[in-house]
Amino acid sequence: MSAPNKPFDPKEVSALSPENIAIAVAEALEAFSSAATLDELKEARLTHAGDRSALALANREIAALPPAAKAEAGKRIGQARGEVNAALESRTVELEAARDHELLALEAVDVTTVVAQPSHGGRHPLTTIQEHIADVFIALGYSVAEGPEVEAEWFNFDALNIAADHPARTMQDTFFVGNENSGLVLRTHTSPVQIRTMLTQEPPIYVICPGRVFRTDELDATHSPVFHQVEALVVDKGITMADLKGTLDHFASTMFGEGIVTRLRPSFFPFTEPSAEVDLQCFLCRGASVDNPDAPCRTCRSEGWIEWGGCGMVNPKVLVACGIDPDVYSGFAFGMGLERTLMFRHGITDMRDMVEGDVRFTRAFGLGV
Repeated sequence: MSAPNKPFDPKEVSALSPENIAIAVAEALEAFSSAATLDELKEARLTHAGDRSALALANREIAALPPAAKAEAGKRIGQARGEVNAALESRTVELEAARDHELLALEAVDVTTVVAQPSHGGRHPLTTIQEHIADVFIALGYSVAEGPEVEAEWFNFDALNIAADHPARTMQDTFFVGNENSGLVLRTHTSPVQIRTMLTQEPPIYVICPGRVFRTDELDATHSPVFHQVEALVVDKGITMADLKGTLDHFASTMFGEGIVTRLRPSFFPFTEPSAEVDLQCFLCRGASVDNPDAPCRTCRSEGWIEWGGCGMVNPKVLVACGIDPDVYSGFAFGMGLERTLMFRHGITDMRDMVEGDVRFTRAFGLGV
């Protein structure tokens, strides 16, 4: 017959002693209270309330106790863990509230403040002025013609009555593709588009030819090796210089203001006969500065006129080269630089501003000119 079990004192298991449990609880409460952030509180929770914490290890010791001692030890551990969990929950609520308050302060939006408008660029003014010119002539019944930028010499020179020994055909003015004997050039004007149009269309012909052209010029305030032109061509029965002058005056007034007119000065171009330089009435002083020292004009230098482009009646030799009978049809043509026109309209003094791609330049023009 076995002997009766002797009374068991839980204090014999050191981890379950009231003193050790009280120490574990105190350390946990101190760690939770000292945690300044949720991350620090997480570390404290793992240390003092996790699976490897002092209270968790003490809880495992209960299984080794005799039945008479388990109830008291379990109650003591349960109360301690409850106190620790309550403190953890309370501190968690406090730190979450502090975090939310900080986030709200950082992300606060003042709905009364003036919102900065997003910075927008702008379409290049050369593009928009080219489209504006196209609209002007389309309204007159013209169509827009285009052609290749790498052009055959025949289209660029020969068909335009430009002689083989003309200075414009040398390397000093023309970019040849390959060498001087290649027969290919970067077009020096948009006139080859006129030739292509006359070769493929029957008169009457009313077209404008805008586009990029190339010449061996140095880049400076008033010149560029790459620039833009717009040319117009009309071939019909009974076309005269009066039609040319009227068209130029209408073009000038739409670009520079109502009442602006043009004048023609005799000149020479191989592809027109007679030929003329087109002068534009000064759109700033409108001629009032001429012989008036009290009101000088820097735009026209008090001359009243500004050189704008070239024009003339289509040379009969050009018509013949394109298969058009000069005894039946006549025509006129004119052309001017888009950069020069843009500089006149907006007071731009340096052509380099147009090619450097600085958004501060294009932004000023917005979506149109």
